[in-house]
Amino acid sequence: MENGAAKPVIVAIDGPSGTGKSSTSKAVAAQLGLSYLDTGAQYRAITWWMVNNGIDIDDPSAIADVAGKAEIVSGTDPEKPTITVDGIDVAGPIRTQEVTSQVSAVSAVPEVRARITELQRTTAKSARDGIVVEGRDIGTTVLPDADLKIFLTASPEARAARRSGELKGADVHTTREALMKRDAADSSRKTSPLAKADDAVEVDTTELTLQQVIECVVTLVEEKRAAK
Repeated sequence: MENGAAKPVIVAIDGPSGTGKSSTSKAVAAQLGLSYLDTGAQYRAITWWMVNNGIDIDDPSAIADVAGKAEIVSGTDPEKPTITVDGIDVAGPIRTQEVTSQVSAVSAVPEVRARITELQRTTAKSARDGIVVEGRDIGTTVLPDADLKIFLTASPEARAARRSGELKGADVHTTREALMKRDAADSSRKTSPLAKADDAVEVDTTELTLQQVIECVVTLVEEKRAAK
């Protein structure tokens, strides 16, 4: 690589819903010229496929049997990330309440996690200039050798307020209950639970604006890149 050229860097950003993970990851990737991967969208995509194909979400063995069938392709442009299943654009459909309420159950099936983890690793390795990968088990399981691991947190109240704002008028109390339920499911699953990696930098976003969080993460990435 030529002198002065930015070195490729793999950044893992984990944390529960409502911490600003997606907005931060996309903005940081765009600002630093990195690729971007929303791993949660991949789990939503395979859940959407299961629902669409009449798979019994309450039957882990039924889910495991078809875990490899859907063709999931994620675009990595942070300015306009895309996701398709069997060639169908599912960026909108995967955000429905039906998918949201069932994604934890599908994600907990080991065969699903193995399939999606393989996709994620392949995408990260093929990003020539580096990538920001966001999810729940990136620093611990998917990319344990990532150059920089960041774990975003926030109070349940702040997370619920942000998420209900995104959902346009959703009840904050109901949203908080749903977030806590999702946290419990993700943190207690046997395969790749939501957890902070031992060497991750924790950033509490409760009192920070989105712009402040972005600036904080950009600084961490630039410091890591300069030290490579």
